[in-house]
Amino acid sequence: MDLKLIGYYNRSVYLTYLGLASSVFGMTLAVRGRVGIALSCLLFSGLCDMFDGTVAQHTPRSDPEKKFGIQIDSLCDVICFCAFPALMSFTMGAQSVWALLSMTFFVTCGVIRLGYFNVQEDLRQQETSEKRTSYRGLPVTTTALIFPLAVVLLQYLPVRPEVALPILLVVIGVAFVADMAVVKPQGRAKLLLLLAGALIFVGVLLSRGGHIR
Repeated sequence: MDLKLIGYYNRSVYLTYLGLASSVFGMTLAVRGRVGIALSCLLFSGLCDMFDGTVAQHTPRSDPEKKFGIQIDSLCDVICFCAFPALMSFTMGAQSVWALLSMTFFVTCGVIRLGYFNVQEDLRQQETSEKRTSYRGLPVTTTALIFPLAVVLLQYLPVRPEVALPILLVVIGVAFVADMAVVKPQGRAKLLLLLAGALIFVGVLLSRGGHIR
C-alpha cells in the first residue's frame, strides 16, 4: 500500500523546516544548560528564515503552495522566535510569576503579529504581485538577533538575567503588535543583518568560552 502524505513538498519549505529543526534542537540544549550553543541554534534559525523567502520566490509554485508556504512559515516562526526565546528565559532563571507572565505576553503578542501578517499578506497578494517593502509591527524573526545580543551583553552588565529578560520580552512583545511601519531589509540591509548576526555569534563564542549561564 502506497503511503500518501498531506501537505506540499518542494524546496521552498525545506529551509523553513531546517530552521525549525535547529530551534527544536536548541530547546533541548537550553534545558540542559547549554545556553551558548542554544543561542547559536537561534541565530541559525534566523539565518534560515532570512533566505527561505528568496528560495520560495525562485521556486515555481501553485496558489495553494504559496498559501501553504505563508502558513507554514508563520507556524515555524511561533516555535523558533516566540516559544524558543521564552523557554530560554525560563532556563536562565526567569521563573518568577512575573517572568512567566512576561513569557506568556511575549508569545501571545508574537502569535497575534503572525496571524495579522498572514491575513494582510493574503489580502495584499489578491491585489498585487509586487514584492512587500514594509511590515506593520516588529517582525518576530528579529528576536533571532535581539535575544542573543541581549544575553551576550548581560554577561558584562550588573543586571541578572532573571530580572532583565522578562522586561526585554515585554518590550519586544509590545513592538510585535505596535502599529508602526518597519522597512523590509533588502540588498545592503540584509548584508548588514548578516554581519550583525556573525558578530553576535562571535560574541556568543567568546562569552566565557561559549559557556553562557
